[in-house]
Amino acid sequence: MKALAVTGAGVVSTLGVGRAALVESLRSGARAMGHVGRAETFDASTYLRVRIAEVPGFDAAKYLGDKGLRSLDRLTKLLVVASRLALHDAGLKKDGAWTAGSPETVGMVVSNAYGSLEAITELDRVATLEDARYINPSRFPLTVSNSAAGYASIWEDLRALNVTVSDGGAGALDAVACANLFLEQERAAALLVGGVEAMCEALAFAFDRLGAFAEGACLGEGAAILAVEPLDAARARDARILATICGFGTAFSPPRREATLVYASSEAVSRAIASALLDADVAAGDVDLVVSGVSGLRVFDDAEMRAIGHVFGEKVCVVAPKLALGETLGASGAMGMLAATAWLGQTASRCPNAPVLRGALRAEARTALVTSMGYYGNASALVMRHPSG
Repeated sequence: MKALAVTGAGVVSTLGVGRAALVESLRSGARAMGHVGRAETFDASTYLRVRIAEVPGFDAAKYLGDKGLRSLDRLTKLLVVASRLALHDAGLKKDGAWTAGSPETVGMVVSNAYGSLEAITELDRVATLEDARYINPSRFPLTVSNSAAGYASIWEDLRALNVTVSDGGAGALDAVACANLFLEQERAAALLVGGVEAMCEALAFAFDRLGAFAEGACLGEGAAILAVEPLDAARARDARILATICGFGTAFSPPRREATLVYASSEAVSRAIASALLDADVAAGDVDLVVSGVSGLRVFDDAEMRAIGHVFGEKVCVVAPKLALGETLGASGAMGMLAATAWLGQTASRCPNAPVLRGALRAEARTALVTSMGYYGNASALVMRHPSG
């Protein structure tokens, strides 16, 4: 892939709203306060095998105003806020008006894993427990998986392409690969790329029944959006560049038995990493930092760490932002990319409380590799560099 510039970012996370707040939290070692049996958005008292971390006190009206929010679900509100913050952080907008680019040249490629689950559950509950005649028609569009991205484009006047990627935990990194193709084809001059996932009762119910988070992992939520442009174009408009993206890889490894659905594939992670390094023309020994998808799910964590050790050995610094933010599913890869921008250019002394799993930051981190695993044998990885690198 041709090098892409990250010129801005917007984030709504369990550790704060806005890029500056998240960067400061990650560098200081802050962690989301997850709770068992307690949530702001629904009654979680019966879900005692899953720890839940929400965006505390999230109020979309603070960023978007009061009008037009009634028919939007939490997923859409998270994404619209993050998108607005990203556009302004990148200098594409100021005070709501376009200052660089135009509506026709800016679009969106965004990931979610279970994005329409809240709306589908709500409508099913009304139809089953009451009567289908009582379904709110204004809520029906939210049952479509790409509705959040559509609403975000409407709110922010993005008239270039609008694409939603669904590949579980690997989706946000896959969205970068899609964005790269669209930018090469000149379908847009700049794209908002990332992921979003919202907390809802159905999601907590599912993970509680599976017992997947009984070992202490935390189920989180949030939206992370990066403004991505071709490197030459970003330089031409004298944009501030947070990092460059220069390589991507993805892989899938099927389970040994057809009856197996959930599958942690160390082989897929290894192949995805190797492909990303090859695409970036970067040697494994030149990677200073691996931003992993380790979240506290033991089977998946073990598979990912084996793959990282296989490619890099035991000395490379491995960090795990999910241990601070929670497992944000379709948004997790984008959260990982934002975490990479927080730690690139930093040293161990500047980030003494970073969630380091293995190794230590070198004198100054210049090259990072971000990994993301899906639950079904899929994995993706990408290479990011400090802008001066």
